[in-house]
Amino acid sequence: MTINFIRHGKTTGNIERRFIGRTDEPLCDTGIEELKSIVCPDCDILISSPMKRCVQTSEILYPHKEPVLYSELRECDFGIFEGKRHAELDGDPIYMQWIANNGMEAPPGGEDVSDFRARCVRGFLKAIDDNKTACTISIIAHGGTIMSVLERFAVPHKEFYEYITENGHGYVTGFDGETIKIIRKI
Repeated sequence: MTINFIRHGKTTGNIERRFIGRTDEPLCDTGIEELKSIVCPDCDILISSPMKRCVQTSEILYPHKEPVLYSELRECDFGIFEGKRHAELDGDPIYMQWIANNGMEAPPGGEDVSDFRARCVRGFLKAIDDNKTACTISIIAHGGTIMSVLERFAVPHKEFYEYITENGHGYVTGFDGETIKIIRKI
């Protein structure tokens, strides 16, 4: 099965480098314009996170397909850091501790990182199982969601942050039910 992983287009929060996990922010004008110039591979089934930025990306990249929404594919909840920029938080001892641990702990009031990653993997497997007769699936999701799934299944194995991708871009992959092989970047 071919799976296209595509990160949603830019939002104002992305441009301002804010933590916008649970914030249901729409695409900004720049993000919309950039997406209009991207040609994505066709698919049999279109899957998306239910967040506005992903649904809007789905509508722009695949205007003739109705996305199937999976809530498990939402981005991580950044708790008290949500909506803030590094510059605003720099020097805050709680934030500095979180950064020192590469963001691998739950931010106060936010989602535990291992729970987030497990949720993304469950959502991915559910989406694949629900659509196992499809030859090609496109998944429109968040950077953290894509990185979580690829870290778990891609071979050769790489660490979470090594799978980061730009807004509106991603990977064409092959999935054999156990491992993901990255074929090329989108």
